[in-house]
Amino acid sequence: MSEELLLNSIAAELGLKLIQVRNTVELLDDGNTVPFISRYRKEHTGSLDEDQIRAIQERMHYLRTLEARKDVILKSIEEQGKLTPELESKIKTVLKLQELEDLYLPYRPKKRTRATVARERGLQPLADLMLAQELETGEVAQIAAQYVNPEKEINTVEDALAGARDIVAETVSDTADVRRHLREMTFQNGMLVSEVRNNDAGREYEMYFEYREAVKSIPPHRVLAINRGEREGALRVSIEMDSDKIQAAIEKIIIRNRRTVFLKEIQEAIEDAYKRLIAPAIHREVRNELREKADEHAINVFAVNLRNLLLQPPVSGKIIMGIDPGFRTGCKIAVIDKTGKYLNGETIYPHPPQRKYFEAKSIVREMIEKYTVDLIAVGNGTASRETEAMIAELIAEIKQDGSREIYYTIVSEAGASVYSASKIARQEFPDLEASMRGNISIARRLLDPLAELVKIDPKSIGVGLYQHDVSQRKLTESLHAVVESCVNHVGVDVNTASASLLRYVSGLTMRSAENIVRYRDENGAFKNREQIKNVEGIGEIAFQQAAGFLRIFGGDNPLDATSIHPESYEVTQKLLSRLAIDNLETDGARLHEKIVTLEKPPKQLAAELQIGLPTLEDILENLEKPGRDPREEMPKPIFKSDVLKMEDLREGMLLKGTVRNVVDFGAFVDIGVKQDGLVHVSEMGERYVKNPLEVVAAGDVIEVRVLKIDLERERIALSMKIK
Repeated sequence: MSEELLLNSIAAELGLKLIQVRNTVELLDDGNTVPFISRYRKEHTGSLDEDQIRAIQERMHYLRTLEARKDVILKSIEEQGKLTPELESKIKTVLKLQELEDLYLPYRPKKRTRATVARERGLQPLADLMLAQELETGEVAQIAAQYVNPEKEINTVEDALAGARDIVAETVSDTADVRRHLREMTFQNGMLVSEVRNNDAGREYEMYFEYREAVKSIPPHRVLAINRGEREGALRVSIEMDSDKIQAAIEKIIIRNRRTVFLKEIQEAIEDAYKRLIAPAIHREVRNELREKADEHAINVFAVNLRNLLLQPPVSGKIIMGIDPGFRTGCKIAVIDKTGKYLNGETIYPHPPQRKYFEAKSIVREMIEKYTVDLIAVGNGTASRETEAMIAELIAEIKQDGSREIYYTIVSEAGASVYSASKIARQEFPDLEASMRGNISIARRLLDPLAELVKIDPKSIGVGLYQHDVSQRKLTESLHAVVESCVNHVGVDVNTASASLLRYVSGLTMRSAENIVRYRDENGAFKNREQIKNVEGIGEIAFQQAAGFLRIFGGDNPLDATSIHPESYEVTQKLLSRLAIDNLETDGARLHEKIVTLEKPPKQLAAELQIGLPTLEDILENLEKPGRDPREEMPKPIFKSDVLKMEDLREGMLLKGTVRNVVDFGAFVDIGVKQDGLVHVSEMGERYVKNPLEVVAAGDVIEVRVLKIDLERERIALSMKIK
């Protein structure tokens, strides 16, 4: 299939214009990154967003892989001397890899099979007679008797018929239409069945000990749970089909003449073909497709949760104390300044005996007063609630003494220990022990979640479901794309960002990111974007891809603090001249008014400036709000000064909480007690909610009503139905 036909196929499949797909593929083939294309090549793509561009990228990769496989298969069949014009046409026009492999199946080199042995014994002619279905008279035994040959171990008529049936069965199994039809039937009518395999299996899989659900409707999270149970030896899993319907479906394709004397032999061969050859293969394929779809769904949920977590608003302009709670090894405390610089750290033991508790509280108070701490971030791990109680008590005492206001908040510490032992952490704090680095990470997560969380493997951040069961390669690729998207969406201050953050900027690698930091350390802060070209490893192409996402605040050119690309600086200056803005920094206050009162419609202005309308709109937006952080629009974390215990909860109580994780069946919400509560999907609104992600996102601050409290099992049921 030609490249043009591939582009047409993608356009039709994704509901896009051919020109959009063609231009996007050309940009991708030229080495442009998805964030760059999405932000700075809108005129070429028709303003496609990142998801659409990635969909084109993935589909084009699939179809090109398919075309390469077609070439291999066509060459193989041609070398066998079996390539017909009809078969060649079918192969060239197929659009699914599985259907392509079905067509190749009869010609694929096989291991020694029962059919192979039968052919070696000279039974192919008898099998051909059966498949031709032309003989309507005569005795089957008499016809088969001609093929009895003791020298070839065909001692009886039944031996001859059995061998011929083996050949017919393999032929039926290799028929592409049979495979395709049975695959569709299994998806539509099959039942996924699980039963207990190990009586000592834990209660985790108890609901699947005797379980049946239609293949076409089983939700992804149950597929993943059943697969895990099977992998751990707790469950035995199979697919059940109506054998009579299967037999009838195959006969409809294979049997053309029911008056043939070989009808019974063909029917037996069909039954054998399904049970021995087709069913195991089809069931594997169906299970694999269910797993792939479940993987894709779980990865998408993880990706959405991760994106929402990374885009949580920074808490800027505050001196923050981070506390990594613990019982045996104590609580690690760190104080960071408004830029994230580490100031000091301590280890306290605020748990029994009482003497240690008061000593710990005294140390925390001294540090609060010494460094003028504004906010305390408490990790949500072991001993979190006990530590929270001490902090709440201390804050109450500080308020009572008439001191200034101070608050605390609970911060997810997922992945903090991973960061503590990482190479990045060792480079940042070579003089600190690993145990003292996690508290710094907790504090910095409040200061700037994105800048801190990019240092941690996304799989360790603590959102998603069954992340260890899905394809790790696909999960890693997807999460990397999410981090890349978030970093470029927000933009990066090139003078303060770590190499861990810079590496995700469009066009940069870890090496070029480290080179930027090294250049900055040796030469001082960057004054303009052009200086970035002086960094080793950043040529014209890398600069083009990265420049618009790198910010320089307080530099030579105010435009360097915006997402306006340097390639648009000249036209931006022309626009500022038309708006009578001589100095963006001093005259910026009049900019909004000037833009609003533009007499010429944007389309005409864009034509006069010789740029596309999307680019003009982006420039105007950036001029109106230069240096705007898109995360500022997100809800801030919940800041508290007192503590709530699980025993304080009452049914019907209304509370504010932070969504920590969203899964298929609901959302886990931190309401400030030891255990996160669950809002089941059925409690997310008055209307039916199919996908929780349509209603809430990780990091959202929501109001919930307490439905039920189970103190013994430490479970809390919540509802978003407030009225």
